[in-house]
Amino acid sequence: MTQTTQVPQSRKAPSSQALALDLAPLNARYEAMTAQEILRHAIHEQFVDRITIVSSFGAESVILLHMISQIEPSLPVIMLNTGKLFGETLRYRDRLQDKLKLTDVRTNFPHPDDLLADDPKGSLWQRDTDACCDLRKVRPQARAVAPFDALITGRKRFQTGTRATMDIIERDTDGRFKLNPLANWQLDELKAYIEQHDLPRHPLVKDGYLSIGCMPCTNKVAEGEDYRSGRWADSDKDECGIHLNIDGDGI
Repeated sequence: MTQTTQVPQSRKAPSSQALALDLAPLNARYEAMTAQEILRHAIHEQFVDRITIVSSFGAESVILLHMISQIEPSLPVIMLNTGKLFGETLRYRDRLQDKLKLTDVRTNFPHPDDLLADDPKGSLWQRDTDACCDLRKVRPQARAVAPFDALITGRKRFQTGTRATMDIIERDTDGRFKLNPLANWQLDELKAYIEQHDLPRHPLVKDGYLSIGCMPCTNKVAEGEDYRSGRWADSDKDECGIHLNIDGDGI
């Protein structure tokens, strides 16, 4: 059963153990490990009971979710329901939760007071996409990850220029860590994993949506176009704001 969270949790600082973590040797170790090995170490050794995965339930989300289901199906899975998602994405979430037997999927919403104050008509995306992402993604995620020291993401280096040099584990602006087990994966490896394990694809992939976010800001990708060109088309924006490292660079 999907758990719904709307009321903000109190924000907690990362633990002293997390703050003292030296990333350089850990990154060197992770670069030599498979994605599954990285996940096992992070979940069962490095961040026991202090790690979550943030999933968009998008085009490739099934890969990490499948790995999690094999390693620790009770790991908290955080989804941000912005109120602007495709209906197909919500139904895909339900399907994957059932198929993969994920036991702690948490769906988080923007706070009603924030919506009333900043976007009462639901049209903020039309005039300020950065402010809309902050309202509907950044703030809800900050509340959702408050109990954790680390969060797992599905980012890959090939996706955007700002992600090309990201480490497998990074420290975020709030002192927490972001773990990117698929950082080194390429598009053909993602497709091969899905086929090898006969995993269900997001229903919009077949229609040409290769990177899937909120409905108003997601377009189909024409053959030969950049992988993420369907996100915030006709603008310079390529990140929603939830992925910022300690220096404030988009990652």
